[in-house]
Amino acid sequence: MALVPFPGSSSPHDLDPDPDFRTHANRILRRDPGADGDRDDDEQDEGEAKMSFLEHLDELRKRIIWAAVSIFVGFIIAFIFIQQLFDFVMRPLQAGLPAGQHLIYTEPTEAFVLYLTIAGIAGAVIALPLVMTQVWLFIAPGLYAKEKKLAIPFVILSSTFFVLGAWFGHSIVFPMSWRFFASMENSIMKFQPRLDASFSMYLKMVLAFAVVFQMPTVVLFLARMGVVTGRFLMRHFKYAVLIIFIAAAIITPDGSPVTQTFIAGPMVGLYLFSVLLAWIFGKKRRTAEDDI
Repeated sequence: MALVPFPGSSSPHDLDPDPDFRTHANRILRRDPGADGDRDDDEQDEGEAKMSFLEHLDELRKRIIWAAVSIFVGFIIAFIFIQQLFDFVMRPLQAGLPAGQHLIYTEPTEAFVLYLTIAGIAGAVIALPLVMTQVWLFIAPGLYAKEKKLAIPFVILSSTFFVLGAWFGHSIVFPMSWRFFASMENSIMKFQPRLDASFSMYLKMVLAFAVVFQMPTVVLFLARMGVVTGRFLMRHFKYAVLIIFIAAAIITPDGSPVTQTFIAGPMVGLYLFSVLLAWIFGKKRRTAEDDI
């Protein structure tokens, strides 16, 4: 909308600097001397959005760099103790083989690449608290002040449950699966697993449980955002248990109900713990909204 200059003034932009203005229109122009209607406001908002987006990308770049540096330092530390880490990972595989059997490798670089892979994974685990801290620092600017107080619980929960999930897969689930596959050896078939394929199976199973054990962390923040509540999770508890036992049946190699229950039990416990977190944190969020 064009502004018509008042009598005695040559242009809206050539106003007298005296702060004692007599008209409402001049006061508007005083606040925004270069305004030219809604178009300029839109262009200004668009420019601010572009600047915020560029700053967002720069922040993401910095967080990725710091996370990569943390993982690299963790890799160096892990490689110093690579033999101990190798024994820790591969001994369960060797123990599950029939007597006299060993893991084999057929490529010259296969064993060396395995050492590097183990060091890389161990380095990522060592750097996990620092990496999760960088993740939190990236998302924290978009949160409210009360939500930013969850920084320490976020880092502790995500790191702790990742390690617990990896330990559960390493110590319980994978040995049962490995013994089951090794037990199929008979007078016709001889079990001679390759090093690379065996470790790939081990890694997938351990990482799968490490991700599954992130359930409490995910539910905590969904509850804080008001997406889920403890009441909602308890109302669908029977469906959750059904899904958990189906997943346990798929993971369980021998199909035994005892083994299936042994695997599903901790997952159900994780779900109940997630319900508790949602009940505590989600209830506060819901009450605050109701007061509004």
